[in-house]
Amino acid sequence: MDYGAHLPLIDFTGKGTSLKQIIDYSETAERLGFGTLCANDHLLFSRPWMDGPTALASVIASTSSIGFATTVSLPIVRGPVAMAKTLSAIDILSEGRLTVGVGPGSSQRDYSAVGIPFEERWKRLDEAVETMRALWSKEGTQFKGAYYSTEGVEMEPHPRQQPGPPIWLGSWGSPAGLRRVARLGDGWLASAYNTTPEMFQEARARLDAYLGDAGKDAGQFPDAIATMFCYVTEDPCEADRVIRDIIAPAINRPEEELRERLPVGSAEECAEKLSAYQAAGAQRLYLWPVEDEVRQLELFQERVIPQVG
Repeated sequence: MDYGAHLPLIDFTGKGTSLKQIIDYSETAERLGFGTLCANDHLLFSRPWMDGPTALASVIASTSSIGFATTVSLPIVRGPVAMAKTLSAIDILSEGRLTVGVGPGSSQRDYSAVGIPFEERWKRLDEAVETMRALWSKEGTQFKGAYYSTEGVEMEPHPRQQPGPPIWLGSWGSPAGLRRVARLGDGWLASAYNTTPEMFQEARARLDAYLGDAGKDAGQFPDAIATMFCYVTEDPCEADRVIRDIIAPAINRPEEELRERLPVGSAEECAEKLSAYQAAGAQRLYLWPVEDEVRQLELFQERVIPQVG
């Protein structure tokens, strides 16, 4: 199991985010051996949220080998043509380091802000994926659907990776969502605060069956668990504060559920939770420190990851 790090895009504490902070964080993640820098995507949220693709682009020049991933980006909200253009530029400038995670998003506010009916999100997502793939390919592939069409549209320059960056689909693990992952995706993104090791293992078994139905090799199909909000502290009161005052209000989840699911607490407790995911077969975990982000990356690398498994 390997590890990635979410860029600190959410202003949990009201202190704001600077370019220097994001660069320091990214350089630290690469130095410590994290495999991926991730950027999530919202237009509107309960806390200030820095634009994800812009943040990813801002650290291209300060890194050299670490991969980039959107976990997830919102091609429906942003529009698949504009989204494809932005992500193509990131792939070119990073010399092919990008993996594209997409999903419909879970916020009705984002859809209202751009005037798109929330109930259309799933049908539009299928077409958005096909649209982006058609735009990225140098082969001149065309796509025409009920919502989007690439007829007469030639988007250049094309991304470095051909026929385009791999597209992973986000799903919390429903049968319909996993079928979509198997049908359209190059990988699966699960959500840490919406699953448990047992739920993940069961969902992955269902996905493997759907991949077989789709004619894909389940053994070669990657997965990752994203939005793994985390905080290492040996002080139980501090761990309670982080859950109660920072994470729970931001994502509107019950405190007890988050205490059970997220690696917040002592190094030993965090390692135990990550070990359970490793035992469940998870291939990658994308950690998201919610405070003191650079130091938290160091603590995870020094004190938690060596205890996993």
